[in-house]
Amino acid sequence: MKKIFVSICICFLAASTGFAASSREDLQNRIDQAKVVLDQIMGAQDRTIPLDILHAATCVGVVPGLVKGAFVFGAQYGQGVVTCRTGHGWSGPVFIRMAGGSFGFQIGGQSTDLVLVAVNDRGFQDLLKSKFKIGGDASAAAGPVGRAGQASTDWKMNAELLSYSRNKGLFAGIDLDGTSVTQNYDDTETYYGAPENFENVLRGNVAVPAGAVTFVRTVAHDFLKAKNQ
Repeated sequence: MKKIFVSICICFLAASTGFAASSREDLQNRIDQAKVVLDQIMGAQDRTIPLDILHAATCVGVVPGLVKGAFVFGAQYGQGVVTCRTGHGWSGPVFIRMAGGSFGFQIGGQSTDLVLVAVNDRGFQDLLKSKFKIGGDASAAAGPVGRAGQASTDWKMNAELLSYSRNKGLFAGIDLDGTSVTQNYDDTETYYGAPENFENVLRGNVAVPAGAVTFVRTVAHDFLKAKNQ
């Protein structure tokens, strides 16, 4: 029964946030918003992602406006983009969906920006799967914050993915256990104008579309800067 109600909540959120096929303009706006999210987070000075995590990152996912709603049963749904480090920079973006549910005495709703950082090759391999569940198929942890300091070494041994949220200007780690991440083939095909294999794109074998260059350069700038500090 719980799963049925959670599924209903997720379907409602998906419908209210545009589950229908996205146009290329919609997808370009999603990429542009992802860049804005990164700019704001990386400009948070002492409340942003620690340098050692930026240095170790293999992939970065950004979900602008993850919608969370609850009425006893809770659910969350969002769509975002992922880029990965390659031997010659950062890859073109691919599109993902995230959905999950929870149960408890809760009511209300909110929208939060989400950042997901893969910190090793296992995290990269997770993102190559058509679908995986955080906390089940992939180990994850709420990411530490504090740009100037060093993050706890625990994540190096235990986490494949680190997760962060930004809500009303506040940036902090977030627990996403139970959230499913699914490759969005339709949106990726629409944006590239042809069917593209996720692995080919994320390994840098597909040219970065012109509209995504600014976003990819922003990621490259932030993460390259971290390597040089």
